[in-house]
Amino acid sequence: MDGAAGPGEGPAREALQSLSQRLRVQEQEMELVKAALAEALRLLRLQVPPSSLQVSGTPAPPGDSSFAAPPGLPPTCTPSLVSRGTQTETEVEFKSSPGPPGLSNGPPAPQGASEEPSGTQSEGGGSSSSGAGSPGPPGILRPLQPPQRADTPRRNSSSSSSPSERPRQKLSRKAISSANLLVRSGSTESRGGKDPLSSPGGPGSRRSNYNLEGISVKMFLRGRPITMYIPSGIRSLEELPSGPPPETLSLDWVYGYRGRDSRSNLFVLRSGEVVYFIACVVVLYRPGGGPGGPGGGGQRHYRGHTDCVRCLAVHPDGVRVASGQTAGVDKDGKPLQPVVHIWDSETLLKLQEIGLGAFERGVGALAFSAADQGAFLCVVDDSNEHMLSVWDCSRGVKLAEIKSTNDSVLAVGFNPRDSSCIVTSGKSHVHFWNWSGGVGVPGNGTLTRKQGVFGKYKKPKFIPCFVFLPDGDILTGDSEGNILTWGRSASDSKTPGRGGAKETYGIVAQAHAHEGSIFALCLQRDGTVLSGGGRDRRLVQWGPGLVALQEAEIPEHFGAVRAIAEGLGSELLVGTTKNALLRGDLAQGFSPVIQGHTDELWGLCTHPSQNRFLTCGHDRQLCLWDGESHALAWSIDLKETGLCADFHPSGAVVAVGLNTGRWLVLDTETREIVSDVIDGNEQLSVVRYSPDGLYLAIGSHDNVIYIYSVSSDGAKSSRFGRCMGHSSFITHLDWSKDGNFIMSNSGDYEILYWDVAGGCKQLKNRYESRDREWATYTCVLGFHVYGVWPDGSDGTDINSLCRSHNERVVAVADDFCKVHLFQYPCARAKAPSRMYGGHGSHVTSVRFTHDDSHLVSLGGKDASIFQWRVLGAGGAGPAPATPSRTPSLSPASSLDV
Repeated sequence: MDGAAGPGEGPAREALQSLSQRLRVQEQEMELVKAALAEALRLLRLQVPPSSLQVSGTPAPPGDSSFAAPPGLPPTCTPSLVSRGTQTETEVEFKSSPGPPGLSNGPPAPQGASEEPSGTQSEGGGSSSSGAGSPGPPGILRPLQPPQRADTPRRNSSSSSSPSERPRQKLSRKAISSANLLVRSGSTESRGGKDPLSSPGGPGSRRSNYNLEGISVKMFLRGRPITMYIPSGIRSLEELPSGPPPETLSLDWVYGYRGRDSRSNLFVLRSGEVVYFIACVVVLYRPGGGPGGPGGGGQRHYRGHTDCVRCLAVHPDGVRVASGQTAGVDKDGKPLQPVVHIWDSETLLKLQEIGLGAFERGVGALAFSAADQGAFLCVVDDSNEHMLSVWDCSRGVKLAEIKSTNDSVLAVGFNPRDSSCIVTSGKSHVHFWNWSGGVGVPGNGTLTRKQGVFGKYKKPKFIPCFVFLPDGDILTGDSEGNILTWGRSASDSKTPGRGGAKETYGIVAQAHAHEGSIFALCLQRDGTVLSGGGRDRRLVQWGPGLVALQEAEIPEHFGAVRAIAEGLGSELLVGTTKNALLRGDLAQGFSPVIQGHTDELWGLCTHPSQNRFLTCGHDRQLCLWDGESHALAWSIDLKETGLCADFHPSGAVVAVGLNTGRWLVLDTETREIVSDVIDGNEQLSVVRYSPDGLYLAIGSHDNVIYIYSVSSDGAKSSRFGRCMGHSSFITHLDWSKDGNFIMSNSGDYEILYWDVAGGCKQLKNRYESRDREWATYTCVLGFHVYGVWPDGSDGTDINSLCRSHNERVVAVADDFCKVHLFQYPCARAKAPSRMYGGHGSHVTSVRFTHDDSHLVSLGGKDASIFQWRVLGAGGAGPAPATPSRTPSLSPASSLDV
């Protein structure tokens, strides 16, 4: 056919188009090179004597012979033009005069041009164009290596140049000659507002890299460069503060209780303190007020554990406590072994560490012996075989060990009248163990088992709890809602099981006590027994013969009964499956004294003028907490997962971002929803009011920041604009102090700036934002905070960051269960910090209260809320003595407090 193309015409056309595109790209790059050189020459002609710009064959223009540093540069920097590589790459470089080396802008540039991807004009990450030719290891700021130069200036020595250098000199002269044509081209704004230090090329082109020493620093995350410009007021990085801050943190209060998925977690000590645990902390709580009255009191904390506590046991003396922790990993991925701590509840000092290296996965259940004044401790671990072991408490040595069962073991206990008898219960079993021999001889004892036989009674799926009666019988509570009475009987050789126990136990009575499972049994001082139901949430008091005497029902929003402890007088303490601790009695009812969330936490904001803060998370609860009374002010059900929140500057309303793209504004007094808006269909990661309250910025996972104008009372809002330019989801943002600009971070480590008042425009000239002051600093990437990043970070190690209102310290929440405190600004590589443990999961957020007297931190999976008191300079108390050891510039040397 006449219209058909020849067989080679299609590929030829594509090749021509490709060559044409490459030519256009090279022309664009040359224009950028000329523009940058023109700007540099303009500065040099104003500041530098004629000889420094004189080229062979070019007369020197008249000028002042004295040198002064360009505005915004340290006086130790001497500018010089360097032409490198190919026609597509020319650098403007500032070489430092002799003195301490600063921080470089990345690895040294290669002799040839470097290939870099094009993309958004951001300060770093993702498709950022400011990277160096060959990125270094992640998270490392490379010291500047002084260049090796000959004594004779290479640029002006054409007679002594080698043949390989002559083409490069010709290129330099050509570039300078071309740049002279553009000297009067005007400011950077007249050239399209391009960044004078790093301008992009076309798609797929080589990127010019104009790094000015003294102007910026560069770090790498996952091999991606992140360039940050140094404020003009900082003349040298050496003058910035170093060392940990004078301020310290002291754990003031822990909100929450781990009742959702643990047992053996609530006891009352001889002192009257209630002991329980959450995350890695064992809390000793002293209630305030009368029975059923409001909360109050105080807390002390045992913080010796390195991972989540799973179970507790109290010594017969009512002072010593044993707590077992789960296995975990450190920040380098190395496993941490489970262990049991025996500690003094009066001094909070560890007395004995038991079983380090002997347990697998974690410690599931604990019990002290009672017949011999607590000389022995029985431990069941979480291995597949659920190893049962007996330990000498005073010496910390193992006396006997045996595989118990492959099924879950939920409870263990010594017979209070005979320490040779041990009982375990769990999934579909009750086992009666006889421990013989081995007392005083480590590992030489034996454990033999008799299995409980249900006979004519239905075998339950689970037996979560049991209790010893004064007459020697045992009561078990099971998943069928029944309480079974097990009585002693003579040994029967026909009884299934193995071992040589002199006596065995058999079921002698059954009583249907609850609808659904029985989670807790408690023997009271008067000989009666309390049982706590799961599904029916009832507390029932039983007399002799399992006769019901009295009962009470726990309100539904507190959940089912998890644990019961007898307090002083007639007072009872009840732990629930929704992580609440209730106080009261069967006659007057119960009221909460400790409450918490039940699932992963992410959203946190502090009130602008009161010691209150608000939290939300995956349990769909929005909670307002009073930091003075340490109580829950109110909570509402969001029906969806809450991920972020922020108070209006007036404190009258609060904005909450959800995981569906929906965001709400609630009245903090009436709890009514005054605004309900949807932006996109992806989760919202940050909401932030401007300092004057006129705007609300909402960062979404659809890579957009939505801007709303807000009424004076914060109740009404209307769409003002959208900030579009990020190439990944928004992670953090902050407003400038004048309320006109935004700094934002994204999932691919970009740092972008936005002119909101000017129409939500992206500021291409990022260099001009280096001196802007920010009302808050929560962005994890920026010059003022880059020192908080640990060496070798993968970019996800820091979840949250917050600068104090007095701009003295920065608090950091990391992925390794730690809270850090750094000096501000933190602009020295691998800055030392004060490090605080206690959380049992990644710390998701940190915020200072309005007066910087406290810091609030959220645990992720552990659903815990920690309130820390800030001590020292600018804090609520005197600073402690300075540590005697001097910390090095390594995150590994952070002062662990």
